[in-house]
Amino acid sequence: MPKARLSDLPDATYRGATALVRLDLNVPLEAGRVEDATRIRAALPTLSYLVDRGARVVVTSHLGRPDGVEPALSLAPVAERLGDLLGRDVRFVGRTVGPEVDAALAELGDGDIILLENTRFSAEETANDPDFARKLAGDADLFVQDAFGTVHRAHASTEGAARVLRERGKPVVAGLLLERELRWLSGLTHDPAPPFVAILGGAKISGKIDVIKALLPRVDRLLVCGAMANTFWLAKGLPVGRSLVEPDRVDMARAVMEAAGDRVILPVDARVATALDGTADVRVTRPEGIREDEAVGDVGPETEALFAHIAGSARTILWNGPAGVFEQRSLAEGTRALARTVVDAAERGAVTVVGGGDSARALAEAGLSDRVGHVSTGGGASLEFLAGRALPGVVVLSEVEEVAGGEGPEDRDRKGTGDAS
Repeated sequence: MPKARLSDLPDATYRGATALVRLDLNVPLEAGRVEDATRIRAALPTLSYLVDRGARVVVTSHLGRPDGVEPALSLAPVAERLGDLLGRDVRFVGRTVGPEVDAALAELGDGDIILLENTRFSAEETANDPDFARKLAGDADLFVQDAFGTVHRAHASTEGAARVLRERGKPVVAGLLLERELRWLSGLTHDPAPPFVAILGGAKISGKIDVIKALLPRVDRLLVCGAMANTFWLAKGLPVGRSLVEPDRVDMARAVMEAAGDRVILPVDARVATALDGTADVRVTRPEGIREDEAVGDVGPETEALFAHIAGSARTILWNGPAGVFEQRSLAEGTRALARTVVDAAERGAVTVVGGGDSARALAEAGLSDRVGHVSTGGGASLEFLAGRALPGVVVLSEVEEVAGGEGPEDRDRKGTGDAS
């Protein structure tokens, strides 16, 4: 059964309604200022949709991983930047629940927005404490989930409060960002246009083994790079020197290669160095030539060409994870080449999805983010979705048939039914 979206509710639902909105505003701060507003910008369409329809918007989000209250991780600077980008006032409330929040809610008018303090300042958030979830839910008329980056977490602000409101018969719907994420990622799991090429990089095979298993029946080629390729090389008996590997996952890598046969493509060369911090000279070698004192830091030029050739005929491409230590300029070329390969595919009409924070960052640094089909805002969430796992923040959404034909607060009051909560 399809999950409910903002557009499944009649516009009258929003006028004068209090909308509790979970966003992912977990942005980097530098000296108390927002350093990268990408995630804030991603939230703007949903907020504009609600404000334009007269909703009273209460935003919750986390920021970082605080141990209790940490002023440096306050959302106050985020509220200021959010207001600037929206072109309207966003009031910051320095609490998540309690009298100060209640007072701010009482002053909310149609189209107003408040942002509550970092939900993770309260230990009850990550514990999904039922009482804390009820306080978060308050007397809200609906819940909007638009924090795709956190929907794989069963926390009070992502799942608990939503469940409270749904049990009260209130709509729990996907925001525009979440709707877009689910639409694009579902396209990879349900009849992707062949040839389907998945490019998986990053550090560890253990973090992506479920995704690999889920994708193998669907992909025509699985291109493996990043440090996780070292474990595959080790499984083939190739030297890896001092490279990052997972010795306890060698059997897993061998099983993947046996199951997939020639559909799994490994790098054929690498950029290696005695240190991967930018202080050592980098050379290119085939895996057989890796010395004991060297570590793999990136794929080599032959691999770049091989991957580009394979992806050149793809009609669907998923890229998740860098090809190497792209933070170092001398070890970034493989990842840049992957970015160009994906963009080339997008420009000839292929469906292209980029997931994972590092891949998205590499694409952004190359100025190419707007030249692919979709850049996912949730690394962990996208991986879990592709692996076929249930995402608590999605599972809790209302079904479409539950919200169809809903009415706004004014309509209910005219009928004398009031608020059933």
